[in-house]
Amino acid sequence: MIGSFTTTDIVEIIITLLISMTVHEFMHGFVGYKLGDITARREGRLSLNPLKHIDPVMTVILPIITLIIFKVPILAAKPVPFDPRNVKYGEFGVAMLAAAGPLSNLVLAFIAAVVLQHVNVGLFMANFLELFVFYNVIMFVFNLIPIPPLDGSRILYAFSPEALQEVMQRIEPMGMFIVIALVLVGGLNILTSIYNLVFRALGVV
Repeated sequence: MIGSFTTTDIVEIIITLLISMTVHEFMHGFVGYKLGDITARREGRLSLNPLKHIDPVMTVILPIITLIIFKVPILAAKPVPFDPRNVKYGEFGVAMLAAAGPLSNLVLAFIAAVVLQHVNVGLFMANFLELFVFYNVIMFVFNLIPIPPLDGSRILYAFSPEALQEVMQRIEPMGMFIVIALVLVGGLNILTSIYNLVFRALGVV
């Protein structure tokens, strides 16, 4: 066990994160492809194979550490490459590409919530679906934080004045450290409130 997690919980969490992360990254690549950029396809990232999207540090080591500390895994997959010069509609096209990832997690959470509420599943599957909803909502909300390199920053970037865009470009190399620092100083409470709003909207709270 890790904290209050059983071995079964840990296996279910790993399966959930692999599925959710893979769909998330695939949708980035798929929308980018539909908007005219073939970079992800050319580099083999337009794929539903989880191994294509795993980063040893951000996908494996970071979630283990944050799961132990926060009881919630914080992770990032290997970013899907894209060339903004090839994406239709410029910055707004890039915003659409960025939004596709988190929105895919919201859709996965919605589907799992519907099954959980309307299909008579066994105890094991019910527990898995609850975890699936929980972590997909977390991925949806967390990735919409408007701090580079998270997807929310790409969306905000498209609607920001040039001065703010320059600031976002400057802080991107240390963006994940900023995000983790904000979580440590109280941001987790804000995120939890947002998570609960989404859970209630899905009818699972």
